[in-house]
Amino acid sequence: MVVAIREHVTIAEAGLRLHAHAERHLKSPEEMARLLRAWPEALDNNINFFSRLQFSLDELSHQYPDEIFDGEPPPLALRRLTYEGARNRYPEGIPQKVLGLLDYELKLIAEKRYEPYFLTVYRIVCHAREAGILCQGRGSAANSAVCFCLGITEVDPQKTTLLFDRFISTERDEPPDIDVDFEHEKREDVIRFIYETYGRQHAALTAAVISYRARSAGREVAKAFGMSEDVQSALAGSIWGWWTSDFTEEQAKAAGLDLKDATTRRVLDYAQALQGFPRHLSQHVGGFVITRDRLDEVVPIMNTADGRFMVEWDKDDLDTLKILKIDVLALGMLTCLAKAFKLLAIHYDRHETLASVNQDQCPEVYDMICRADTIGVFQIESRAQMSMLPRLKPRKFYDLVIEVAIVRPGPIQGNMVHPYLKRREDLLAGRPIDYPSDELRTVLERTLGVPLFQEQAMQIAITAAGFTPGEADKLRRAMATFRRTGQVSSFQKRMIEGMVTNGYDPEFAARCFSQIEGFGEYGFPESHAASFALLVYVSCWFKAFYPDVFCAAILNSQPMGFYAPAQLVRDARDHGVDIRPVDINHSTWDCLLEGEEADDFDPARIASRHRSMAGVIRSNKAVRIGFRQIKGIPKEAMDILVARRGAGYDSVRDLWLRTRLARPVIEKLADADCFSSLGLSRREALWAAQALDGEAAVEVLPLFEAAPQENLQHEAEMILPRMLPGEEVLSDYRSLTFSLKAHPVSFLRHAMQRAGLKSATDLEGLPHGAKVEIAGLVLVRQRPGSAKGVIFMTLEDETGTANVIVWPKVFERYRPIVMGARLVALRGRLQKAHGVIHVVADHLVDASSRLGLLLEELKTFDTLAHADEVRRPGVDQRQAKREKVPRLPPPAAPPPGHPRRSAMADLMPKGRNFH
Repeated sequence: MVVAIREHVTIAEAGLRLHAHAERHLKSPEEMARLLRAWPEALDNNINFFSRLQFSLDELSHQYPDEIFDGEPPPLALRRLTYEGARNRYPEGIPQKVLGLLDYELKLIAEKRYEPYFLTVYRIVCHAREAGILCQGRGSAANSAVCFCLGITEVDPQKTTLLFDRFISTERDEPPDIDVDFEHEKREDVIRFIYETYGRQHAALTAAVISYRARSAGREVAKAFGMSEDVQSALAGSIWGWWTSDFTEEQAKAAGLDLKDATTRRVLDYAQALQGFPRHLSQHVGGFVITRDRLDEVVPIMNTADGRFMVEWDKDDLDTLKILKIDVLALGMLTCLAKAFKLLAIHYDRHETLASVNQDQCPEVYDMICRADTIGVFQIESRAQMSMLPRLKPRKFYDLVIEVAIVRPGPIQGNMVHPYLKRREDLLAGRPIDYPSDELRTVLERTLGVPLFQEQAMQIAITAAGFTPGEADKLRRAMATFRRTGQVSSFQKRMIEGMVTNGYDPEFAARCFSQIEGFGEYGFPESHAASFALLVYVSCWFKAFYPDVFCAAILNSQPMGFYAPAQLVRDARDHGVDIRPVDINHSTWDCLLEGEEADDFDPARIASRHRSMAGVIRSNKAVRIGFRQIKGIPKEAMDILVARRGAGYDSVRDLWLRTRLARPVIEKLADADCFSSLGLSRREALWAAQALDGEAAVEVLPLFEAAPQENLQHEAEMILPRMLPGEEVLSDYRSLTFSLKAHPVSFLRHAMQRAGLKSATDLEGLPHGAKVEIAGLVLVRQRPGSAKGVIFMTLEDETGTANVIVWPKVFERYRPIVMGARLVALRGRLQKAHGVIHVVADHLVDASSRLGLLLEELKTFDTLAHADEVRRPGVDQRQAKREKVPRLPPPAAPPPGHPRRSAMADLMPKGRNFH
């Protein structure tokens, strides 16, 4: 089967490509002895020969390129630059705590001879800053005071507790790993700088081993067995990151498969076996190896499509052989914030940086966060994070550090979330927090006695169990890989016995280890959470005070983040921002801020649920949508349009003559309703665009130049029927993926109300446990690994969003609807807790076809049928004696004059899937 996949043929066609036997594998010593039992001397000679070979991969010598700054050797240069940076960071004097950390770290770096590595990262970061590229280090490197003083990271060692041994340890014989995030649109500039500085023969990206997941395994195996493409697609479409062992009879029927068929069963079995198997090598997202010697003398390399080299080993191979690498990563939020800072300076004459935005002196920002008003911001915009915010109630920066880390599989699986929230409630209520000992209080006080970070796990091992820092780091590494290696259990006896010896209760010691084990590979380093928390706060600061700036910046940084442009635009309008449509005479490629008057902002535009922001928002600009939001429009063409616009275009033909743009490009502009400022409707602009003569702009043919205008025949003016409002909205979604005119569901509201369906805002006034029926566009589907198969969906209607919980059994029953529907109607029970509202679904219907009815006035909307109404329409017999279920007549069948009805549903976004 694997041969058939590799050769792109079916198993039946594989023929001589298949090997005649199963001998192609490395045999064990016992197997070799059995095969060579007639020639034992040959085996002995082979063993003797290889025992005399001395080479080991450990002997590969990786020499980092010497970094010379002003003629100084690396040790002196690093020390000088570090203390210069410290004086810049602390202009009023370097604190004693920081001086002590710098002295300790520099000595350890010198002992390990890592100075060139730090200087290389420093050089790359300096180039980025000089080029105006926003960047920030994260991960374990944020535990380093040296990295902070060099400007690589932004976590102030004076304000937090750093554990440098998490980054570099005397007892850990492996290289450090510095991760630096750059603006995702400009990371290629940084990569180009690395190649230009160090040369193609000395710099290369590392490899990443891409393995089969459930969906790709199912598709490839089905193809190898000769199944048709539609069956392959149906099978792959029914799997969403899950093991095929979960593939039930219902799923198979939904995919058009028969589990009783022997071939189908074999496909699923082989797909199960293939998961996790290496598929191909790919370039790592940013891991760079830079060497003094030629790359091919140190590591195996291969050519890439862009003419560069790639190291054929992945990061684990490089760590094993102690080869240093730098992670040059891309982060969309840095792009967004860089653009936001520039817009803020241009339009509000306010100059800020990541470091200058004060993190603890803006209670309005934390008020907004506590209300979970966080659509679009960094990290805390997911449904899980938004559900946690009203419970955790962050009021200071370190609370955000905890918020970033706590909604993670590690703390959840380690049973740390609820104990922490309970202790936080006790703290806010004035009740005392107890700690197992004074020594552990110093380790756990900042997280109220509950270990949430990898550094705390290490500190517990050091403080309570007597581990050395190096041993604690080995424990941390075992935690990070225990799912693959299971090594963390080897520390269990050592830690529990050490804690008991130091006077701790055996049960408490066992519970501590169990929590640490629960971290697994998902535990966050505190330094990493602190780095991300800074971006969380700054993005929230922009959203709270300058939502116009934030909206323009995040739209100009797409694709990125959790939400699509439609939701980002909707959220900005809810915060009072005036969003103006894309227009040939006003727009540029990027979204712009317009308006000069201070009274442009009207607080009445703020949605009722955000009315408390009226005195907080400082915006007075409107956001003009840019051409970049139009699907399929080329940037080069729009640059020409803007460059030749002058005082503006006065007609479709005028634009065509002055820009010489191809007619299909002008038609895209017309389809996006970009000519409305000229008084042209979408249809009128399209009609004018389609009347243009070919692709070359010619005003009048020479033959007719001398003819009097009155003798020329003019085409009669065409009176075009106006589009229905619903048709306008669907056309907006087709060309822009969102509409400023109305929400699609608003056209269905009257019929939905008659059918008893509630809106998203209606849920706020209903009691906990109430039965409800709602409908909305599917924005997001999430299946976190820690949720045990539960699906979290976010639906949107014209009033807001609704959060839906789909339990595993319900999901299996309605899998095609959950995974494929654009518009979902559902029935369920309302769940209210800590200010968070969910609907727990028990019945779902794919209502996507109703979107096609926006082309005409909708008079009816199907009610949600009960399970037994599929064969016997009518009242749910289980409730017949208690209540009458209203029934509405079904909508009329689509008339033949509307063949576009079914296609209209496909114009809506499918919704985004997250794991």
